[in-house]
This record gives sequence, structure tokens and C-alpha cells, in this order.
Amino acid sequence: MINLEDIEIARSIELKKINDIASGLGINEKYIENYGKYKAKISINLLNELKNVENGKLVLVTAMNPTPLGEGKTTISIGLADALSRLNKKSMLALREPSLGPVFGIKGGATGGGYAQIAPMEDINLHFTGDIHSITSANNLLAAMIDNHIYYGNELKFKKVIFKRCLDLNDRALRKIEIGLANEKKAKPREDGFDITVASEVMAVFCLAKDIDDLRRRLSNIIVGYNEDDEPITVKDLKAEGAMTVLLKDAINPNLVQTLEHTPAIVHGGPFANIAHGANSVIATQMALKLGEYVVTEAGFGADLGAEKFLNIKTRILNKVPDVVVCVATIKALKYHGGVPKENVAKENINALLKGMHNLLKHVDNLQNKFRIKCNCCIK
Repeated sequence: MINLEDIEIARSIELKKINDIASGLGINEKYIENYGKYKAKISINLLNELKNVENGKLVLVTAMNPTPLGEGKTTISIGLADALSRLNKKSMLALREPSLGPVFGIKGGATGGGYAQIAPMEDINLHFTGDIHSITSANNLLAAMIDNHIYYGNELKFKKVIFKRCLDLNDRALRKIEIGLANEKKAKPREDGFDITVASEVMAVFCLAKDIDDLRRRLSNIIVGYNEDDEPITVKDLKAEGAMTVLLKDAINPNLVQTLEHTPAIVHGGPFANIAHGANSVIATQMALKLGEYVVTEAGFGADLGAEKFLNIKTRILNKVPDVVVCVATIKALKYHGGVPKENVAKENINALLKGMHNLLKHVDNLQNKFRIKCNCCIK
């Protein structure tokens, strides 16, 4: 048996044209903006047309505590959606966009693996439709406006700036920097830094916005610093929310792609769960719930972080609680949590496996008894 790499598998599958995927969902072509043959943006205006359509069932995929080995939430999410499609259910995926940081780091891409992938995987893992670049630009426009305001007299009396620049790459050398060193007469040198784009507050509010007006409102409320009286200074004070929103006017439309088995997938937004709420955009999930009978979505990190944030934050805005949660675990991860070093997890160790089960069972207990949601386990 030949073991193929993920990219070889992805390239071996003939994808459907994205217009055919959209047509299968009943989306009028006037709401579709093509980005080549296999990617498209769906106009947010479609939600107005679908507002009276009953929501489908929502399946949330989470996991036990993450390990260096990876638990495979995205692969399970894709496989589950494909399985529902094979059962002749109208299923959809709602997933986050990959960040270039993890893609070029130890974690790698975020489009699944094996035959459970979303495609075109190279495009999705790299620049995709430019959403993350738009968020980077909106963030850095604000950062520039802050320093420009200080340069031209500091009318708002900034004493402390807390808003950072961002870049969608892991560049540790930029985490803490000195700016304002160009020897310009009015320049104010200060300490600054770069976050990764998916950890920015702009990304977080982008994914919680219900529409373009809500996005503008949320952007305007971002606190960027404090004045001499220790009062917060916001984006609204700088009058920057309009310009930021314009940069995001196309990005707010969710992206339509497909799995290797041609199950529709909406991939949009991608905040980190350790920094923000760790889920794809509210708009994408809303749209998927209107278009599909079953929607499979994912919460980042473990159930004690990503799933709790999904249930405490995102569901309140979405106004929809998951109908069931799937908690993913692997035999290797269970042994790792049972005390086995990652170099030895491939070896049989029943005692460590049983010990590690306590970790998984605690997550299940939280989901079923604290949040009162049906929970299934997927162990692989």
C-alpha cells in the first residue's frame, strides 16, 4: 500500500467548480463572487434573504487538552461532515482560516489530513482570499493613526499606548521593538511590538460581528491606550473606525470551498483560542445554519478553553447552542496525559492510558453536567 502525503492526496482529487457547490446549496449566483474556479465569497446580503429559514443542527467538535502530537479536531470535523453527506444529509462545515504562523511552524496547515481535507488546500493554507491580510492592514492602519495623532500634537493626551501592530507570521524579533527613532523633530520614541494577526483584537471583533454595522461598532469600542487621567482612549476617539471598516468590506463576506468529497465548507476568520474565543466567524456559522441541515464547526484548543469560550461567548451572539458536542481524543494523547514522554507514546502502556482517561472524562463531565449538552467521544 502506497502512503501518500496530504498534498498528493489533495492534488489527486478532481474538485467540483465552486459555482456548482453554491448551486447545490441553492445560492443564487448574484450572491457569489468567484476567486478562481474553486473558491468564492458569499455576499453577506444572502443572510437577509435567508432570515426566515429554520436553522439546521449544530455539531461542535472540541478535544481533550492539546498535546504536541495534535488531536485532529479539524480532520474529525471534515470526516464527520463528509459522513453525514454520505448518509444523504445536507451537511456543511464552518471552520477557521489557517494562519501563516502555524502553517510555517511546527503545527503546519489547518485543512485536515488524508482524505479528510478541505480544498484547494494550498490556497486555503496560504493567502486564500486575502481576509487575514485585510485584517492586518486594518490593524496597522489604526497603529499608524495612533502614532500620527501623537506626532501632530497629541490632542487626546496619550500617556500610554496598549494597541500593538500585527503580522501574520511568527517573527519573535518583532514582539518587542522601539519605534519613533527616525530623528524627526516631532517623533516620540516608545516601546511597541507586533502580535500575530490572528491574536489581534481586530480579528476577535471581526469574528463576533453580525454584519458590517456591528463590525464598525465593535471596532470603534477597541481601547488603544490611556490618557494623562488614566481614562481609556478608543478607536472612536481617533475617528478611525470608518477607515478600518472600509478595509474589511470584502473580508466580511465568508468564503466557500469544499472537502475532497465535495461537502460545502465555509471557512472564515481565525482567532486563536488562547487569546480570543477560538472559533470561525459568527456570520459564517449563521450562513451555514441557514444553508445546511447539519453544520459541523470547531472550537480551538481543548474543551476547557475553546469549547467553553464558544459556549460562553459565541453562542450568545449566534443565539444558537450546539445540539451535540464531539470531544476528540487520541490513544497517543491519552498516554501522554498519563505521564508518558511524547517519544514513547507509540508503545503500549495500559496503565498510562487509564490514567490519561481522567483528563478526557473531566472534559466530558464539564460538557454534559456543567453546560448540559449531549457529548460524544471520538477516540482514534
